[in-house]
Amino acid sequence: MNTTQVEGDQARREFPAIELPPERARRLRIGNLVVGLLHLAQVAALLALSTDFVLPVTETFPSGPPGTAPPQPQALFDLPLGFAVAAFVGLAALDHLLVGGPASRWYAARLRAGINPARWVEYSVSASLMVVLIAMLSGIVDVTALTALFGANVAMILFGVRMERVNDQTSGRVDWEPFVHGCIAGLFPWIAILISVTGAEAESGQVPGFVFAIIVSLFLFFMSFAVNQWLQYRRVGPWRDYVFGEWAYLVLSLGAKSALAWQVFANVLIES
Repeated sequence: MNTTQVEGDQARREFPAIELPPERARRLRIGNLVVGLLHLAQVAALLALSTDFVLPVTETFPSGPPGTAPPQPQALFDLPLGFAVAAFVGLAALDHLLVGGPASRWYAARLRAGINPARWVEYSVSASLMVVLIAMLSGIVDVTALTALFGANVAMILFGVRMERVNDQTSGRVDWEPFVHGCIAGLFPWIAILISVTGAEAESGQVPGFVFAIIVSLFLFFMSFAVNQWLQYRRVGPWRDYVFGEWAYLVLSLGAKSALAWQVFANVLIES
């Protein structure tokens, strides 16, 4: 037996194939349905209880050659905050109800291969919308800046799915390049948010405390998703089991979206 074959046998013993027997798949399906229904209930509550509070989206398109002083921002449209919050929670509900219902067999088959494309598709829109709303609450309302922040967060999510596609959970060999690139892309929206909120605090000292609470809590939640993936591919403790990491994603998704939704509701969308 040659060295390569011995190393291959050792890798297979250390990193077994992902097991998802029918009973375990059933529990995961029920878990997704429960999380989806919880999200759906929150959507109904948010739409029923929220005020018609809006945030303005502005534009400052150049009015002359490079170097010309920028014009005053002009209102482009108003974003209904209650609807926007309900939208990212609703996207999560749709994802979990689909993979827990009609797409459950497709979902289980992908998990056995160490990938969940549905998760990343949903995150690419819902998490990016969350970042945009956090940015708007921190004072970033220019449409070009918001578009860039949305795109940077989408890039971070796409690196997440790339991480799963290029790495085989059963091989024990990991290409960390997509993970590192995703972390870099994902940091820049938060840097922009930090610049905006600290600048506003230094200028006026009137940034509401709840805005800082949202930024800190959601930043920690967002970083927790990266930590969860890191633990999956480092095979740390229970994360040696890919499906354990999938359960962690379910909990983090519910926690992050609920935290932002109800912090915004309690401080902005509730009737005074």
